[in-house]
Amino acid sequence: MNVHAKAVELIDTSRRFATALVLKVTGSTPQKVGARAAVEATGKIWGTIGGGIVEAETQRRAVEACESGRPVVFDFHLDNAYARDAGAICGGSMRILVDPTAAKERACYAQAAEALQDRKRGVLLTTVRTGAELEVSVKWYPEEAIPSDAGFPGADAIRSCLARETPKLLVQDSQDPDVSMEVLVEPVVPQPLLMIVGGGHIGQALALQAVLIGFDVTVIDDRPEFTNLDLFPEGVKTRCGDITKEVAAFPIDKDTYIVIVNRGHKHDAETLEACIHSPAAYIGMIGSKRKVELVRKNLLESGIATQEEFDRVFAPIGLDIGAITVPEIAMSIAAQLIAVRRKGDHKVPR
Repeated sequence: MNVHAKAVELIDTSRRFATALVLKVTGSTPQKVGARAAVEATGKIWGTIGGGIVEAETQRRAVEACESGRPVVFDFHLDNAYARDAGAICGGSMRILVDPTAAKERACYAQAAEALQDRKRGVLLTTVRTGAELEVSVKWYPEEAIPSDAGFPGADAIRSCLARETPKLLVQDSQDPDVSMEVLVEPVVPQPLLMIVGGGHIGQALALQAVLIGFDVTVIDDRPEFTNLDLFPEGVKTRCGDITKEVAAFPIDKDTYIVIVNRGHKHDAETLEACIHSPAAYIGMIGSKRKVELVRKNLLESGIATQEEFDRVFAPIGLDIGAITVPEIAMSIAAQLIAVRRKGDHKVPR
């Protein structure tokens, strides 16, 4: 969920709410730094900060904050001993901000939401000042407009967090123990693109999995019956036309993942030719070892691709989890997409 867009919607419809934001974690926790949600005065939550008891406590505090109009920061410890009626047992702790004053930051949330929609990057800086009262403020910087003279934590720290796509809480030193300033640098980065070439059973099953794990999905096929939007989850886009032309025209970048699950080795080989030189983060092609070897041999002997370029291709596709059924095969591909996205651009052993 684009929680920033939801915050703007709640503001524009005059619904009272509080933002909930994970500022810091230690040990094992159900969510990480930067997890964000919007909680209405009724307790209804949009997004998640981890579910379970920690989320229930956050909802309770958010309802109270909506009544008082005052933000609060609290630490939740997930260290209860195991028992059927025990609380959270993950073993870590979470520092959570609940802010019912978010409406004043509408412009920042709107800019972040618009950036995600336009596939642009930037950062939100949430500053929490403690003193006589707790105050919260938010700034938005597009990636190309981070000022060199930005105040604490400084432009270099902000750019570093954005480059790593990792939220980070930075604390400014203070000689007064009753006064502190914490700044959460939150990279705002669009969902990676997933181009699924082939709208058949595997393509449909993978589209469903990919939406759930946070990909912006487009399905390409030259058969109208396999690009019918009714076959796919809400939000999936389709393109029907000559496959190689559609693939060549797709805006492939370093955050693009390509899955080739077309019909027949000829179509797959032509698709691979159209994208093997691209900067895609991932290219995977379905097929038996024999089919993969035939495609590899053809590409190399024709001079279309080098061995180094072909070595980038995940083929046969998917993690080796013993998948047999269509949903299992889709799951193995989705798992491989996660592994490449989260562990780096390298071949994952089958």
